[in-house]
Amino acid sequence: MATPAWANGSKPGVPARLDPEIMLIDVYKALAANRLRDAQAKADALVAAYPTFRLGHLVRGDLLLLHTRPIKTFGAAPNAPADRLDNLRDEAIVRLKSLRERPDPDLVPRAILQMREDQKNVLLVDAKRSRLYVYQRVNGQFKLTSDYYISQGRLGVNKFKEGDQKTPLGVYYITARLPGARLPEFYGPGALPINYPNEWDKANGRSGSGIWLHGTPSDSYSRPPLSSDGCVVLTNPDLKELSASVEIGNTPVIISEDLKFVSKAKWEADKLAANKMLEAWRADLETTDPESLRRHYSRNFKAMRGQNLSNWLDKVQQSNLGARKISVSLRDVTLFRYPDQKDQKELIVAAFTQEATIGKGKHVTRKRQYWAKEGAQWKIVSEVNL
Repeated sequence: MATPAWANGSKPGVPARLDPEIMLIDVYKALAANRLRDAQAKADALVAAYPTFRLGHLVRGDLLLLHTRPIKTFGAAPNAPADRLDNLRDEAIVRLKSLRERPDPDLVPRAILQMREDQKNVLLVDAKRSRLYVYQRVNGQFKLTSDYYISQGRLGVNKFKEGDQKTPLGVYYITARLPGARLPEFYGPGALPINYPNEWDKANGRSGSGIWLHGTPSDSYSRPPLSSDGCVVLTNPDLKELSASVEIGNTPVIISEDLKFVSKAKWEADKLAANKMLEAWRADLETTDPESLRRHYSRNFKAMRGQNLSNWLDKVQQSNLGARKISVSLRDVTLFRYPDQKDQKELIVAAFTQEATIGKGKHVTRKRQYWAKEGAQWKIVSEVNL
């Protein structure tokens, strides 16, 4: 992790004087230096700028108490509801921790392998840190451009069924932009739905729907880290800023339990290996030899509509119209590592446009494949034509 942004008095995309987290850090820095009056002034400024930021009010209340007596715990207000204090403590902890443990600019999120030329940004949700990071592709590299505090499901992550109050783990896409005027006030200025359950979720029996990135009611600036029914919740200013940067159907959203980072050299090597994996499959598809193609597929292959591997490969061969030789090219390739999940093999999800030339005809198909590492080899465990 790199030097925290607040150490330099700034945070990507937001002036320090306007960012509530930076202002909160300034309060604690003044308090740590025994500048109680300065800390009080900064806390006053914080709640004046963000009157519905309950955490700010709690910190300010602690400072007011410090003028009269020592306090030994965060949130020392008498007779305050214990559950609300616990929620605010949790929020304070994850906010301050995430600012101390910012991603190293010399490292790359392990989940990103390759994006299309027309994909500008990728959203990475780190459940462990209650944080959403926005990475932008710049000259073939990935740069952190902004990040936001988020709330997630009350019971954490790894959603499996409707109503389990968990946030899903996976690779998703923004499917729509819903304005606040069309929604209950609970969602704030709007919502960005994602395509949960995706193909892999469905193949593995995961159910539920209505997973959104959305805001908060106007009377609350933010929510505790674990407080949604499964959605990813941002503050209203953050949601507005984020919404302006996403492209419907094109912006990936990768939700991980614990976001991992690798060196640029490791990222380049992993990207090359993933492309070689996909190229070997493409080359064997051109041969039209069923057995050459079959070696790329897992015995545990799951098609979206219940087909077994033989049925699926028969369908692939039929699409070749009986040709002995075809020409196949892949373009607009995306490659992402799937977030780690318990009892699941390491996964890579590949999406691409396949162009197959058969005689004078050309067939164009958009595909998505899920590759699992089985021993030392990568095998396709699911595939769908989009």
